[in-house]
Amino acid sequence: MYRFLVVIEKANDNYSAYAPDLPGCVATGRTIEEVEHNMHEAIGMHIQGLIQDHLPVPGPQALSEYMAISVP
Repeated sequence: MYRFLVVIEKANDNYSAYAPDLPGCVATGRTIEEVEHNMHEAIGMHIQGLIQDHLPVPGPQALSEYMAISVP
């Protein structure tokens, strides 16, 4: 089993997602649920492609954190 950080961003009329540890692995969807589903499939296909091409599957490196900033 693999775990990767997925960043989901709101666009004008839809959502987009990417995995920082898997360059080029992206997805879109009309809703958050749809982009999550599409990204899950995209990551699976991306990993299968790496394995078929005898390339290493990168380990998770990216981190995410919200920071509270007080501005006077």
